Amino acid sequence: MDSKEVKSTVSNLEKTKDDATILKLLNILNDEVQPTEKLLRETKVGIAVNKYRTHSNAQVSLLVKKMIRGWRDAVQAEKESKKKALASSSSSSSLSSSAAGAGAASTSASTSASSTTASTTTAKGASNDTTSSASGPSLRSYTGPRDAKKDGVNTQLYDNDTRNASVVALYASLAVDREDPSKHIVAVAAEIESAVFKNEYLKVNEAYRNKLRTFVMQLRNKKNPELRERLLTRQITAERFIKMSPNEMAPEELKKEIEKMHKQNLFDAQGATEKRAVTDRFTCGKCKHKKVSYYQMQTRSADEPLTTFCTCENCGNRWKFS
Repeated sequence: MDSKEVKSTVSNLEKTKDDATILKLLNILNDEVQPTEKLLRETKVGIAVNKYRTHSNAQVSLLVKKMIRGWRDAVQAEKESKKKALASSSSSSSLSSSAAGAGAASTSASTSASSTTASTTTAKGASNDTTSSASGPSLRSYTGPRDAKKDGVNTQLYDNDTRNASVVALYASLAVDREDPSKHIVAVAAEIESAVFKNEYLKVNEAYRNKLRTFVMQLRNKKNPELRERLLTRQITAERFIKMSPNEMAPEELKKEIEKMHKQNLFDAQGATEKRAVTDRFTCGKCKHKKVSYYQMQTRSADEPLTTFCTCENCGNRWKFS
């Protein structure tokens, strides 16, 4: 399924309200989408699908969680594959250079082999750590909301207790309805806190506290999963996030509702406008042209005649008569 087909399916998914159709479209995406970092960023299918994570239909909710987890693992594997390919290329280049020295060929080969073995062992260890970390949340022994303490995450990053407490609060907000690795969530939380701290000229003041409270409340909103998704998938940086307005952070459904209300208010504020007719029955006293628009209103008591308001379409001169 190419990007156009994915976008078309996502568009149909956002328009439908029927659970059976939603489930059918989600299954199509699950079966036919070959997730790559480029495709997910281009189509934003992950954000669209993640909105159904808390759907009232249990089948829809479970399928979405399975899809998001599978796509995330596929993208992570893609990144790891690129890293290994780059490391392999670098290692081959290093071996070619060392082969130029005939006298030290044996020693260089041995050293390079040892280095390659060590790198492979380290990479496997890192991969195991990542896999273990990634699967950690899904294997939790407790129920209820995630937080740094229950997930066993070290949040003592600074000498300042307020800054550490801010990271804890951000972690709990980012982890709402998420299955991301703990290390990744705490890293994003620390980035947000650090960006606010720098923005306040490296001071923990009242402005710093107010901003952190606002961001925690926005991220904790269960009806706004796309904001957490965008932050945790690095679609928006911490520096960009702390400068976003409340309207920019709002869920898509709320944005549409606000826009609808705004248009309705504008319509209501316009009020009734007078309908003008253009005639040649009147002559402008200023330019003597006969192209005049007019309308009539009852400006006096009901037994009095209507007042006619005239505007010359040529020079703009206005007058009225009864």
